[in-house]
Amino acid sequence: MSSPGGERSVGGRPTVRIGLVQSACTPDREANVTQALDGVAAAAAQGAEVVCLQELFAGHYPCQDEDHGRFAEAEGVPGPLTQRLAAAARAHRVVVVGSVFERRTPGLFHNTAVIFESDGSVRGTYRKMHIPDDPHYYEKFYFAPGDTGFMSVPTSKLAVGPLVCWDQWYPEAARLTALAGADALFYPTAIGWLDGEEALHAEQYESWDTMLRSHAIANGTFVVAVNRTGREGNLRFWGASVVYAPNGACLAKASHDRPETFVVDCDLGRIEWSRTRWPFFRDRRIDAYGGLTARWGH
Repeated sequence: MSSPGGERSVGGRPTVRIGLVQSACTPDREANVTQALDGVAAAAAQGAEVVCLQELFAGHYPCQDEDHGRFAEAEGVPGPLTQRLAAAARAHRVVVVGSVFERRTPGLFHNTAVIFESDGSVRGTYRKMHIPDDPHYYEKFYFAPGDTGFMSVPTSKLAVGPLVCWDQWYPEAARLTALAGADALFYPTAIGWLDGEEALHAEQYESWDTMLRSHAIANGTFVVAVNRTGREGNLRFWGASVVYAPNGACLAKASHDRPETFVVDCDLGRIEWSRTRWPFFRDRRIDAYGGLTARWGH
């Protein structure tokens, strides 16, 4: 098999500048929202055309324990928070991928990514499909599983493939989103190291990073993951927000331990270049995958 190393643009597709805003959150909601909006502005000033924020950027990660009081942080979509994101998209003429704690109706909540066009209009809404329940990630207490399915959201800049955090571990989610036509998989993220597991920290991070890279290679698409940083309770979020090219090349990666806003050039022509040299979509045995819909075995 030939290697896509040394790839170049084909197909006359544009280069899109994607901005990532990696932040450390505090208990002050307004300060968190302001820093996120400032991040959108800073990325736009660097030439970003699409900007992605981290998972649930408006507050501390709410799921470290099961606290009914945290439901008060949720908002409707549309609501005040999404209105502010829409205004930022419109003011800076950028596509924005924002992650919110959605109150759908009393007693029903979702972990939701909203995609805004550069005129501030909502182009798509994705509700997180895979909901974890692990120590200090008690998301099943807060969020119902998404019912939007996996999607590609067309925007003026590129086709956004919205996914959220725990979705990162599932090749099926990446594949179905790519098959829907996404140019880039966007993962707003909140993942970190747990106190007491220091011996596992390097392994945990490397596993996460490897999964992201593998999604890029297997699907011939860009992968954009925007993680938070800083300590919150018993979690130290590991940052390392990253962009992978369709051949798995790392285009940029943030530090583990500080807020960063940066912009990455993503030549969409690299998608076809990679897919014609590693033609995984061509060679898929779609007649033989029925077992994937079973929980185990056939």
